[in-house]
Amino acid sequence: MTLRDYQQRAIDEVYQYFLDGNDGNPCIVMPTGSGKSHVIAAFCQDVLTRWPHQRILMLTHVKELIEQNAEKMRQHWHHAPLGIYSAGMGKRELGWPITFAGIQSVDRRAAELGHIDIVLIDEAHLVNHKNQGRYRKLINDLSKINPALRVIGLTATPYRLGHGLITDAPALFDAILEPVDIIELITRGYLAPLKSKLTDAHLDTAGVTIRAGDYAKDELERAVNTAKNNTATVDEVIRLAGDRRAWLFFCAGVHHAQDVADELRSKDIPAACVTGDTPKAERERLLAEFKAGKLRALTNANVLTTGFDYPDIDLIAMLRPTQSPGLYVQMAGRGMRLKSHTDHCLVLDFAGNIMRHGPITHVQPPSKAGDGDGEAPAKACPECREIVHASVRVCPSCGYEFPKIERQDQARSNADIMGMEPEEVPVDRWEWDVYTSRNSGKTMLRCRYYCGLWHPVVAEYVTLTHDGYAGQKALKTIMAIAQGCGLDMRRFADELDLADLADALNQSPPPAVIEVQKDGKFYRVVNRRWDDDER
Repeated sequence: MTLRDYQQRAIDEVYQYFLDGNDGNPCIVMPTGSGKSHVIAAFCQDVLTRWPHQRILMLTHVKELIEQNAEKMRQHWHHAPLGIYSAGMGKRELGWPITFAGIQSVDRRAAELGHIDIVLIDEAHLVNHKNQGRYRKLINDLSKINPALRVIGLTATPYRLGHGLITDAPALFDAILEPVDIIELITRGYLAPLKSKLTDAHLDTAGVTIRAGDYAKDELERAVNTAKNNTATVDEVIRLAGDRRAWLFFCAGVHHAQDVADELRSKDIPAACVTGDTPKAERERLLAEFKAGKLRALTNANVLTTGFDYPDIDLIAMLRPTQSPGLYVQMAGRGMRLKSHTDHCLVLDFAGNIMRHGPITHVQPPSKAGDGDGEAPAKACPECREIVHASVRVCPSCGYEFPKIERQDQARSNADIMGMEPEEVPVDRWEWDVYTSRNSGKTMLRCRYYCGLWHPVVAEYVTLTHDGYAGQKALKTIMAIAQGCGLDMRRFADELDLADLADALNQSPPPAVIEVQKDGKFYRVVNRRWDDDER
């Protein structure tokens, strides 16, 4: 099976991470539906082909992901030497070069697993930042057996409530590898876009306590699970759904999911409810009926955010308010796979999550320590992508002034779950220079794209001197630009002088076209395209 280019790029970036002399643990970040399981399979096959004596442990937290990952492994490698260790699947197969396992089944079985060289963790955002929990215990025990053990994570959401990015110390992972993003996957036709509409009904969370970074579950369910709310939201879903076939409801709790399913059935909509208490056989039967079209609607509470793959979901109803950007993205991601009957999925957000977190293409990680007030703690500068506190009016890195947005206008502007459609702009020329922040004193590269008489100049800031994720993103950006314009970056390998790099870029051909998105009164560059015939 041939990998897509970005899937191969993910594997190449892992190898490059270690070739660069790093001895930590990287995490691959790829959106839901981008094929992480294919990357896992191809990586395992490549490792064992090159180094047959390596032993790999593939960990996750639900049996559905174990099954999916093992199935993709066999598609790539029909006779793959793999075993499965999962109590939920009734299998305890050890001694294979590749072991697919559930963390709940093996967290105390390091001695039985023995010498492991590589641990792969799907849904790696579930690994605790602190040195505690099932994953960290098992990794610590395996590291005592093999001190050279390496861990590679995979996730669509590289952050945790109360901790920030999964690379923020004291984390297990120390680097984020991002071979592709949602915008590229949609632009290239690998994912279906989401469309959202403002809803008349709105679930009020006023007075609900914020606990451990998110709404207290019992209080939240009492607040939203009322007869009035359930009637209003179900009636509006029916009115807006049209001929959509497969509706997935995310609810605030078990009773809420059951009551919404009852409300749907009372309106003659074939519906069922799936929760953590649903017996295994019944759950599998209900999911099969939903996929077969016998059920039009499926409600759930905290069980179908990961490990559930049904591409033809064409309507998602968010009835579960959350302060977690990861949960928000996971819910939305259920609707982004390519469909057999339509080109998009409609998202009806009764919970205010789009307003709370913004478009899923620009979700920001949560703060390292929540302040408990339920407000978004951080935002990103649209020019230089510096992460700043939500109250900041002027970016300390590049001087960008955040526009004032009234609450009602903000709700409407954030109702677009995908963000604004990018605009293609032809480029006449570009100018690079070194820019110094007025406040922080940090230097960065600045590019100004001149796009003809009728379009404003577009400025892009590349924060190569920044630490952490901002610096990693900037390095990826400049490498992509260098590849596009034919600049050999090896000449800057020993010492990166920003002025010399700016001069070299000024002598290189600009892109023929840039894709930009309007962000307030400024434009943000999301892609660049070169015409090879011009070089």
